[in-house]
Amino acid sequence: MKTTRTRPDIPIIYEDNHLLVIDKPAGVLSQEDHTGDPDVLNLCKKYLKKAYNKPGNVWLGLVHRLDRPVSGLMVLAKTSKAASRLSEEIRKHRMEKIYWALVYGMTPMDSNLVHHLEKNKKTNTVKAFKSKKGNTKRAELSFQTIKQNAHYSVLEVDLKTGRPHQIRVQLEKIGHPIWGDYKYAEEDTGPGKELALRAVRLEVKHPTLDKIMKFEAKPPKRQPWNFFEY
Repeated sequence: MKTTRTRPDIPIIYEDNHLLVIDKPAGVLSQEDHTGDPDVLNLCKKYLKKAYNKPGNVWLGLVHRLDRPVSGLMVLAKTSKAASRLSEEIRKHRMEKIYWALVYGMTPMDSNLVHHLEKNKKTNTVKAFKSKKGNTKRAELSFQTIKQNAHYSVLEVDLKTGRPHQIRVQLEKIGHPIWGDYKYAEEDTGPGKELALRAVRLEVKHPTLDKIMKFEAKPPKRQPWNFFEY
């Protein structure tokens, strides 16, 4: 598989003149922040600059993000036209993003969850409430259970809204926190354990070809994903 050949290295799922679809590793930022740690946007710019011998600064549009501990599919725009059209698809909720989450416990076979979320910017944590409270924002997702045993369940999650930490907080709220979530699962492992939340499927209308592009990136064959066969 083609990769960015950066540190860390990022697998490239698809590339053309307008799109760059990558498989973001867990623990890598989508966009640079105060930490100065490596981020997807700058790593991919370095890849484009070197791969195509581009002079000066490289332009690349970040149209959506994944939380730092989340792995999986991201699409970046290589042109301003693509960025504008992809952003419009997202605003109109026409970009489909499907996640897999491996959680503790035996979940229902399917469910639709609606909560109201409140973010604490100082601690970078989110609380979920059953009803609207103050400046909370409505969050909705649905899931289907695709694998299950006596201890864990694998859920296919369809986000209806895109709130910070939404999947993590909503699943914890119903008593099924995600494996490896040191913020919300009350684990004593601390940071560093890989969060079992992954963007596995992405469907988006190509900005110039007028067709739906479908991409998949199944989980790696390592803990905890190897608790099950896929």
